[in-house]
Amino acid sequence: MQYIPKSGVRFECQPECSACCRISGGYVYLTEEEARKIARFLQIGHKEFLNTFTREIDHKLALYDGEDEACVFLEDHQCLIYEVRPLQCRTFPFWPENLNNESSWQAVKELCPGIGHGRWYSPEEIGKILDLQK
Repeated sequence: MQYIPKSGVRFECQPECSACCRISGGYVYLTEEEARKIARFLQIGHKEFLNTFTREIDHKLALYDGEDEACVFLEDHQCLIYEVRPLQCRTFPFWPENLNNESSWQAVKELCPGIGHGRWYSPEEIGKILDLQK
C-alpha cells in the first residue's frame, strides 16, 4: 500500500529547477514507443537514437547519463525533450518509491521545490498516476 497524502498535494515544476533530472544513481527507463517518439522529435532514426542515447539495464531500455550523472537531455536546467519526455519523467514526484511511506515522501519534498506549489492533485489523481506506472 502506497502512502498518499490524505488531503492531496500541490505540485508544479519550478523554473530552472531540474532536481529530478539530476537524481544520482537513478535511471530513466523508457518504452520502445517512447524511444520512437523521442527519435522523431530529435529528427533522427530510431536505431540511431537507441545506439546514441540508450542502454539496457535489468532487461529494460534506459537513457544514458549525461554530465555529472544528470539526464543526457538536460541542458542549462532545461529538458531538451520536454514535449516527449518518458512517462517516468512526466509522473515525478508521484513515483511508487517516493510514496512508499511518509518518510520517503518527506525526503522527496526536500529534493523537489515544486511540491507545495501550483496545481492541486487529489489523492484519487495521485492513485491514477501510480496506476499508470504499473
